[in-house]
This record gives sequence, C-alpha cells and structure tokens, in this order.
Amino acid sequence: MTITNRRVIFEKRPEGWVSEDCFRVEDAPVPELGDGDVLVRNIYMSVDPYMRGRMNDEKSYTAGFALGKVMQCGAVGEIAESRNPKFEAGQIVTGMLNWETHTVVPGGAGIVRIDPALAPLPYFLGILGMPGFTAWYGLLKIGEPKAGETVYVSAASGAVGQVVGQIAKLKGCRVVGSAGDDAKCKWCVEGCGFDACFNYKTVDSVEDALKQHCPHGIDIYFENVGGRMLDAVLTRLNPFSRIALCGMISQYNLKQPEGIHNVRSLLVNKVKLQGFIISDHFDLQPEFMRDVGGWLKDGKLTYRVDVADGIDNAPKAFIGMLKGENFGKQVVKLGDDPYQA
Repeated sequence: MTITNRRVIFEKRPEGWVSEDCFRVEDAPVPELGDGDVLVRNIYMSVDPYMRGRMNDEKSYTAGFALGKVMQCGAVGEIAESRNPKFEAGQIVTGMLNWETHTVVPGGAGIVRIDPALAPLPYFLGILGMPGFTAWYGLLKIGEPKAGETVYVSAASGAVGQVVGQIAKLKGCRVVGSAGDDAKCKWCVEGCGFDACFNYKTVDSVEDALKQHCPHGIDIYFENVGGRMLDAVLTRLNPFSRIALCGMISQYNLKQPEGIHNVRSLLVNKVKLQGFIISDHFDLQPEFMRDVGGWLKDGKLTYRVDVADGIDNAPKAFIGMLKGENFGKQVVKLGDDPYQA
C-alpha cells in the first residue's frame, strides 16, 4: 500500500516577521525503506522559538533550514514499519524528525523509545522533552536557587517558563512571572503555584511591576524574552544574582535588535549572566529525567499543552507561538493518538 506523506516545505526566508507564505504544504510519496531504516507515523510535532533562528541565512549554533526542503522538528510518533531489529511496529518513539505526517529514519538514528504509560504523548515534547530539560538545567545548574530567594521568569506560561516556576517553588523560592495575557497570569498563580504573575502588556511599566512584586530584588532571572524586559530586570538585580539566558523571543523577528542600557548593573551587582544551549548537556538527561519525571509522577508538577490540529495548521501554529498566542507548550497533532484519553 502506498502511503501519502503530507509535509511542510521551507519556501522562503522571512524578512522580519514570519508569514505563512514562507511555507508550502504538499503531498509526496514515502520513500522505500532500506535495510536498517524505520518509518515513523508522526503523531505530534513541536514548534519552538529556536526554529526562527534556523530560518535565517546566517551562522548560528545549529544548522539553518534549507530552502526547498522539509523542515525539521522534535516529534513523537509510532513505528509504522521497521527494517531495524532495534525497533518494532507499534512502538512509540521520539526524536528530531520532520514537519510531515511520515518520516523515514535512516538506520533508526536519533530516535528513542518512550513509555506512553509515563505521561501523555505531548509531554515528551514539553516537560519531559527539550523545554523541560532546558528549564531544569537553566534554573538548577546556572541559577542554583536557594530557599528564600526571589526568582523571576519571563514568558512564564510558556513551554519552559511554567516548568521553571514550579521547580523554583519546589526549591523554596518566591516565584514571580510575567505573561502577555490575564488568563495566563491567573493560571501561573492558581495552576502552577507562582506567588505572583503580571501582564506586561497592561502594567504601567515593567520596572514598576517588578518593584511591586519583587520588593526585595531579584536573585535569579530566567530570561526568555530579552530586549526591554531584560533592561527592566537589570534595574532590580541583587548582588551576586544570576541570569540564565535561555532565549530572547522579543528580538527574533526584529530587523534591528533593541539595545540594552542598564548593563552597568551587571558590574556593580557582580551578576553572573550565562547563556546556554541545551544540546551541549545531553549527558545530564538521566539526572533530569530522574528529577522531573519523579516530580511529575508524584504530582508535584503540572503542565499545560496547546494543541493545534493538522499538518496544514503547523505554519499558523508556529507563527502564533512566536507572537505569544499559544497558552502552554505549542504542539501540532498530525495523526491519531492511540493513548489519548
């Protein structure tokens, strides 16, 4: 039986904000499998902020997307066919796959089996995947939180931020977040246990909001936004505070990035500011899974996922995520989930 693969092709590089004409959705036949190959029926695919950088024609920490080719993404899927003794049809796997309904994985390289009994499948692209690992590493290994300290996290309801805040609470910290929607802020407090969360779009100024909610200053800032948000945080840092520089989503679609003015605070407060790329730390994944997997199993962590439906809606979901329209970790459902309740 011939399987039709529906996929998203990278059509053109964006100038400024990404638009839907940067993508082309098409049908294509699934290639024949060779010895050792595996065919994955993708069930969920992930869209993430880092993908915006891969759309540019410039050097970055990972290779850019190639024009005219299918785009890559993290995905969870089911083995549809296997010519590899390590995998069997029906097994659930995750790995770096493609924006498409079916992916042939040469030699089965880069995919790993997962246990669908542990959590809903989208969680393996979120709290048990790259975003959760990013939150865990940035907060615990760079932030090094101590009980009683104040942690501030921007993009608090997003894929990474919601995990940062909850782990910080487990470590005994006061946690303040910000998001661009009142409902998101309410959920951070009521659903994730944040001490406070403010809507950065409606406050008179971020600086004043930080003074109100962080009256004793900020000890750890988990940076997801950049630009003016970072500049405001620099005015509230305590001596020997730490900044885990995870992302700068406010800057990714600007033709001219915003400058930072309050840099002197880094010097006078002896601040540690450290950027990180989570792929450099795969050796710590077992420790991450023990911690976060254990907390999740014990009911100490919750997680919110925003699911778009269908491969044709993947470009729209990606653009919406960059604009902050998602509520939780953004994934796209590509096919039937046999484990969905």
